[in-house]
Amino acid sequence: MKLLATMKRFPAGVMVIPLLLGCTMNTFFPNALTIGGFTTGLFKNGVPTLIGLFLFCSGATIDVKMAGATVWKGVVLTALKFFIGFGLGLLLNALFGEAGFLGLAPLAVIGAVTNSNGVIYATLAGEYGDETDVGATSILALNDGPFFTMIALGASGMGNFPVTDIIASIIPMVIGFIIGNLDHDWRKILATGMILLPPFNGFALGAGMNFRNIISAGMSGIVLGLLTVLATGLLSFFIYSALRRKADPMGAAIGTTAGVATTTPTAVAMADPSFQPQVETATAQTAAAVVITAVLCPLLVSWLAKFSKKWNAAHGIMETDMALDPLLEEAGTNIEE
Repeated sequence: MKLLATMKRFPAGVMVIPLLLGCTMNTFFPNALTIGGFTTGLFKNGVPTLIGLFLFCSGATIDVKMAGATVWKGVVLTALKFFIGFGLGLLLNALFGEAGFLGLAPLAVIGAVTNSNGVIYATLAGEYGDETDVGATSILALNDGPFFTMIALGASGMGNFPVTDIIASIIPMVIGFIIGNLDHDWRKILATGMILLPPFNGFALGAGMNFRNIISAGMSGIVLGLLTVLATGLLSFFIYSALRRKADPMGAAIGTTAGVATTTPTAVAMADPSFQPQVETATAQTAAAVVITAVLCPLLVSWLAKFSKKWNAAHGIMETDMALDPLLEEAGTNIEE
């Protein structure tokens, strides 16, 4: 049976499908996973360990030797993703308060909008960008997990996170980063965790959810997905193109919500229990946004790639012309092997 191949046919299916299976178990057989032992430890109570291990492996994939244009692009795209998501969360909180827009609380908005799907970005970069765009994926990995969400919620006054909790949320990634750069063999081994862990993360998260809440969050989850694509997809395209002084569809390739973002509400609530009542709904909304953005963002980038090619040609800008891109020219365009 081609189970994995079938799961991959669905947007973010490797994580979303196990999440739905876990939710099914918790909805119809709530006691099945509470028998104790390793079963409960892995499939029901393993979320903190699994998230930490995923962040550890994610940090190991970030290469400190990346140079020039790769770093510049990664930093700019990461900053756009964070500040647009943060600003959107602040705006909705100011206008609608904790109740949120159409039931979208700031926890869900900031957690989903600031976290991009690295797999989709890398795939789009390989098709519509160049090697420096592909390399920027490692920098974008910094927005995986709850760290930036905690920073945003804490800075805005919407949450209260002790400094130790914020630091604790990134320590696994930092340790992974150090090990991955000290020994490339370890980087190769740990990189496989980025593929292995999402299904387990998804199931354990789903085991804490209920279908009734997912259904009630369905429409708001769709809205969250659309907001993510428009805000960090379309808007980022215009800002990124302005910075590069040429139309560049890769600015829109961050308009996704990563599957790992579904772990953020739980991680945030562990640091600040006042968010606990929002966790289940926010997780369901984020899961819906993962699917919506995985479908819509590649379509948007494909259309913008055609538009960019025509626009650049009409304005006499070559696709590889760096003369009108002084920041990148100054940074350099070579990637260190």
